Amino acid sequence: MSGEPEEAELLAGLRDGLRDGTLLANGRVLPERQLAERMGVGRTRLRRLLDVIEAEGGIFRRQGQGTFAAPPPAAGAVRTLARQVTPQNVMEVRLEVEPALAALAAQRASAEELQLLRRLMGATLRAQDVRSYETADDIFHFKIAELAHNPLFLTIHQSIRSVRRHAQWTSRRRATMTPERLAELGRQHEELVTHISERRSAAAAGAMERHLITVSNAMLRERKIWSGEGPVPQEASSQRTDTRRGAPSDTLRPKT
Repeated sequence: MSGEPEEAELLAGLRDGLRDGTLLANGRVLPERQLAERMGVGRTRLRRLLDVIEAEGGIFRRQGQGTFAAPPPAAGAVRTLARQVTPQNVMEVRLEVEPALAALAAQRASAEELQLLRRLMGATLRAQDVRSYETADDIFHFKIAELAHNPLFLTIHQSIRSVRRHAQWTSRRRATMTPERLAELGRQHEELVTHISERRSAAAAGAMERHLITVSNAMLRERKIWSGEGPVPQEASSQRTDTRRGAPSDTLRPKT
């Protein structure tokens, strides 16, 4: 019908509403009936629009949990755990899990999934502020976990994400996100996607490990400043971590 909004116009409005939060409630997309009324479309047409947004990586649907504008948190009592873990604890686990996820994604992702991963990587490069980057980065890493096509690995990754979101030290992490740091992390994302897209599993795992070590070193540097110990020596950034072989670097080794 000539009086109905065009598809592109509806999609643009939907993207804007998800981005600015006007179509969200507590991180979830508004219920389907309410959202359809808000946008002035039927529910069947709304579902088609949401299918497009989901394919772009803009929303995440989870059976029994709802539709989210970012990957949904894993279920469970994570708040208590979040009070117990340190940034070092989280990074030790991420360094064990995420390189393996990157390697599996290089082996298993479809061509269509790789196209979406490249778009999500681009969103991390275009982020204009730290909060926008954090959201784009969270979605990017979550998508790599999905592309590993291992539900157990995905559940582990979701648990790590949930702990990070609830941990009290998470907001302090933003202090490490200078424009120069964001540019460096963006270059590492590009390298990572290149290796995954070209099916180089070992290289993808190595790129992910280097990326996480960069993040870990930045957090450690900032934590030492908070505690009054002064900056971490620059050479720490070149040290590797290999807990799989029982040789953690100084960047992750607990103080004695």
